[in-house]
Amino acid sequence: MDRIGPVRGVRILDVGCGDGVLATRLAQDGARVAGLDTSADMIAAARRRAEAAGVEIDLVEGDAGGLPFPAGHYDCVVSVATLCFVDDPRSTIREMTRVLKPGGRLFLGELGRWNLWAAQRRVKGWLGSKRWSGAHFRSRGNLIDIATEARLTDATVTGTVFYPPFGWAAKVMAPIDPWFGRWTTLGAAFLVVSATKIPKITPETEPS
Repeated sequence: MDRIGPVRGVRILDVGCGDGVLATRLAQDGARVAGLDTSADMIAAARRRAEAAGVEIDLVEGDAGGLPFPAGHYDCVVSVATLCFVDDPRSTIREMTRVLKPGGRLFLGELGRWNLWAAQRRVKGWLGSKRWSGAHFRSRGNLIDIATEARLTDATVTGTVFYPPFGWAAKVMAPIDPWFGRWTTLGAAFLVVSATKIPKITPETEPS
């Protein structure tokens, strides 16, 4: 939410919205929100959450690789822990970019590759977990490359959750965790990417 900034009146799409936690929060802050997920159960849960919060969200069951929305429709696209579960992240990012307005912002929250949380999830995958056996964890460089290939600009990546996957570790490191995020993404369990769709070049803006 800090990275996204003020959202009142902003048209936002949440790709892979799950049970609607982020979409509902954005709507409560005044955004005009749509949410998409492949799971009918998640869409139903998101609808219940939105109704309980007294907000309206346009919820759609669909595929992130083929978004059922017109080009240039949204001011902002957000997506949390979605790329790690798709086989072709580049086509998914291209779709997110397509539905963004020129100059619109894309925000991705992804599971980092080089940390103890990822190691734990890999072990679970090796032991047969359906959720984690097919997951893809990406580094800062991977995410920057994907954003650049999608013709996004000003791509930056910040990290958080540098502590190991234990409750006591969170309590001990909570005061200093933000400090690590200002200096590095190595060891971060969660990465946040922000990037901008290149504005259209018009005769007025074209370099002379």
